[in-house]
Amino acid sequence: MQAMITQVDGIAPALTALQLRQVADSLRDRSQLGSLAMQWDFDSDVALLAETARVMGLEWLDTEDVEVDPSALDGFPLKMIHRYEVFPLEKSDSWIRLAVSNPFAFGAFDTIASALSLEVRPVVAPPENVRQLIKQNLGVGAETIDGLIAMQRQQSGDVQMLEELQLDGSEDAEAAAQASVVRLVNEILSEAVETRASDIHIEAQENRLKLRYRIDGVLQRQSVPQEMNQFQAAIVSRLKIMAKMNIAEKRVPQDGRIKLRVAGREIDLRVSIIPMLHGEGVVMRVLDKSNLSLSLRDIGMPEDTYQKYQKLIRMPHGIVLVTGPTGSGKTTTLYSSLNEIKSEDTKIITTEDPIEYQLEGINQIQVQQKVGLTFAACLRAILRHDPDVVLIGEIRDLETAENATQASLTGHMVFSTLHTNDAAGSFMRLCDMGVEPFLVASTVEGIMAQRLVRRLCSSCRQEYQPNVADLPEDFPLEKLDGPLYMPQGCDQCRGTGYRGRMGIYELLVTNDKIRDLATQRAASNLIKKAAIEAGMQTLRSDGWEKACSGLTTVEEVLRVTKAD
Repeated sequence: MQAMITQVDGIAPALTALQLRQVADSLRDRSQLGSLAMQWDFDSDVALLAETARVMGLEWLDTEDVEVDPSALDGFPLKMIHRYEVFPLEKSDSWIRLAVSNPFAFGAFDTIASALSLEVRPVVAPPENVRQLIKQNLGVGAETIDGLIAMQRQQSGDVQMLEELQLDGSEDAEAAAQASVVRLVNEILSEAVETRASDIHIEAQENRLKLRYRIDGVLQRQSVPQEMNQFQAAIVSRLKIMAKMNIAEKRVPQDGRIKLRVAGREIDLRVSIIPMLHGEGVVMRVLDKSNLSLSLRDIGMPEDTYQKYQKLIRMPHGIVLVTGPTGSGKTTTLYSSLNEIKSEDTKIITTEDPIEYQLEGINQIQVQQKVGLTFAACLRAILRHDPDVVLIGEIRDLETAENATQASLTGHMVFSTLHTNDAAGSFMRLCDMGVEPFLVASTVEGIMAQRLVRRLCSSCRQEYQPNVADLPEDFPLEKLDGPLYMPQGCDQCRGTGYRGRMGIYELLVTNDKIRDLATQRAASNLIKKAAIEAGMQTLRSDGWEKACSGLTTVEEVLRVTKAD
């Protein structure tokens, strides 16, 4: 890659002083590049892109009339052209010139360089010009998309339905069943599984179709041909058919489920489709059984937290809560807990909405709101089936909370989830629902708060010596006996610098002092202080330990936690 300047004299006309400083900082610290690229809209501000290229010392290409060496395409992975929105212009035996729309995409450049064994020389151009290059030279359209997908099938694997579908013969169904659209949808799903995406977002906009994957908890936009928006209705119809939805109904939200086999792996998709201004939006949650770990040892708990939690889940009765926002790993923790304690002499029943994974040896009930089968109704019925352990997917209302406390008082072990910011806030949350404070205090035995942080890629993480002045005030310098690490980007992590996620945890074990405070409806900060005095490690503290150990970054800990 061409050398880039790191000293800038003067302020470029299109860049503010702050933006200029951000570019200069990013050249020194690649970990800032991802957030910077998301903040700046190069699509609508070509002047900003041009001046950024100048500051970075990169060649700028502002004309649509570009001579392309046809040999530059030879051997170039077509998937990378659309994924990274780049186009090869010229190459020699040792280098390749690439038209790029994002000068910050060093991870993509490194991935391409590794795949081709060539030095990448980026040439920055307006995003629309790069798309035009792709269109002019690859003939983007229905036939070309069809051809590209056919070439990629050997790389990503076939997608095979596990359940037979009955097409209803309508016009939309016929359109969706056309081979090109079927293969296009299959490629979207295959690519999501290949990149370990947890969610797929297909969003209709005025002039384009936006495709985004949530990878390791962060939404990442995927480059797609501009013309793909012409297939938006057909793509949604195909997904409706696969999910057994009503393809003729476009006025109300619909939910469904798809079972697939992708490259030999069984995948479940939870599909939600909602009508929006420019068409129906689709979000699919990817449930990959092969990636599910049901061992508490494998989800990242510190040893002390692990030992305390093991004692909690084996108590004869009481309530254990797992708290955190959506997508923080609560279901995995609960499933792992049940997997640890299940045995032939223990009957376990769960009520979930929805059932994400089927657990062997455990009785699972799907909540069905439309017929009145709510969490509370399920729990009342479950208690007549002589269970030892009950899992309630979520405590959402007073009736469910009261039933849970009563189940605990009558000798059952109850697991459930709450949406609170930390462990101590759960007591106030239950009281706010209307549960008597003395009941909360006498039944809740422990609360696990958790978040997920991205795990640094072990193949390319880069160590550095931090400037103490740049670290957060609460960073434990006494625990730092070596370097910290930053993301770099390589083939293994697809240029992101991160691969996978891990949990950070805060386990509150109820003691007499905490019970007294809960009975008095004391403020959450007082309960948290009492828990810390009793040995609780906070979310932020666990995060700092994992950053000091080189498992994640300071930025990741700051992203998902707040100061204690």
